Amino acid sequence: MLALPPGLDPDLLRSFVLIVEGGSFTRAAQAVGRTQSAVSMQIRRLEDMLGQPLLLRGTRGVEPTQHGLWLLERARRMLALNDEIHATFRQPEVAGAVRLGTPDDYAIRWLPGILARFAASHPAVQVEVICAPSNELVERLGEDELDLTLISEGNEPPGARVRWLWRGPLLWIGTEAAARRRPLPLALASSGCAWRQAAIGALDAADRPWRMTYTAASLSGSLAVALAGLAVTVAMPAPLPEGVSRLGAEEGLPPLPDFAIGLLRGPCSPVAEALAQHIEESFRLDLTIEPPLRA
Repeated sequence: MLALPPGLDPDLLRSFVLIVEGGSFTRAAQAVGRTQSAVSMQIRRLEDMLGQPLLLRGTRGVEPTQHGLWLLERARRMLALNDEIHATFRQPEVAGAVRLGTPDDYAIRWLPGILARFAASHPAVQVEVICAPSNELVERLGEDELDLTLISEGNEPPGARVRWLWRGPLLWIGTEAAARRRPLPLALASSGCAWRQAAIGALDAADRPWRMTYTAASLSGSLAVALAGLAVTVAMPAPLPEGVSRLGAEEGLPPLPDFAIGLLRGPCSPVAEALAQHIEESFRLDLTIEPPLRA
């Protein structure tokens, strides 16, 4: 009789994914509530089981080997399926409607995977998605027009309890030709945007002259101007359309601060609470998000 291979423990795969995403055994241990030595033992068990080294310590922290990179993509899919099955059978039936706000910049980038899995595990819930700038979404949440919303750091109301989901660098995006113009032409959102304030603050601190060439309501509008070579904009780490690239010190641009994505809730119904927990879990597991990329 043919012997079956041993099954892969989801806990081992979860620790492996968290180590790769965070570049650190320490951060992974904190995320799973274990000691660093316990997480190290998990990785040794996984490597012994698969017969290949999966992680190496490099100049940028812990990095996956070629076998580790191959495993990473598949581990993410296995964990997503594992958690979907668990949620479907263990969570109580939730039904109703929930209103989710999100900045346009996040909607296409991250929401499709999150909402698809939520629909699979909560088929009786109807999600209404409203896209608007973070400052407007905060106002609409306060007026009970939303149940919960994603926001960019810098837009949270004083004293608000925000669940911070992700932190990463803000990047200059555009063409080298546009970046070398003086004053620097900018395509950014309206004056209430935290990204706009960060970009202008960095330029002023570096004494780099600038002028606001275009004001766009969304990142797609700013990228369109950048693609035309007419201005430089800012964006989060993400695949970029052909024709623009990340810019930095070589083009005379100052570094930009990191930013965070947060989840802000109103008075939560069971439906809204279920979606909030699902969003938090998706970000925690990095199921839809690439690791933060440094310029």
